[in-house]
Amino acid sequence: MANKGWFNLESAGVGIPETQYFEGDSAFKFLGLSRTTRLYGFVGCLILGFVLSLLGTIVLLIGGGLALFAVLYALGTITALVGTGFLIGFGNQLKLMFKPVRVIATVVFLASIALIFVAAFVLHNELLCLIFVIIQYFAYTWYSLSYIPYARTAILKFVGLG
Repeated sequence: MANKGWFNLESAGVGIPETQYFEGDSAFKFLGLSRTTRLYGFVGCLILGFVLSLLGTIVLLIGGGLALFAVLYALGTITALVGTGFLIGFGNQLKLMFKPVRVIATVVFLASIALIFVAAFVLHNELLCLIFVIIQYFAYTWYSLSYIPYARTAILKFVGLG
């Protein structure tokens, strides 16, 4: 009975579509992860990443310290990003991250994570740390939109830049 219902994506034939990214992904063949397990990994990382980032924000708001905020927030973002590796494969994700269409967003995103740590641990500057968090958020959003056909074009037209 545990294999019935919408949680059993393997037999239902729904869920994650089998695309070129899933075929022959050596990481998943080595680990033996099914589509359902990959979806659980994605959702788990997404939830964990959100919780870590939220905890970091709460820590900052209650005065728990800039360093702890930086660590929790950055780990949350990285965990959520790793979650997408469960869907398309970790090697494929790295290749896709550095395709010309999203390389700038990827570099800004990764650099802003590093700069969050610099602002928190080296400069001890809360305002600068928050600025880098905002930059990271927008870079990750722009990066994510690159996977949706015409999403970036629509956003640019909406704000009057396209």
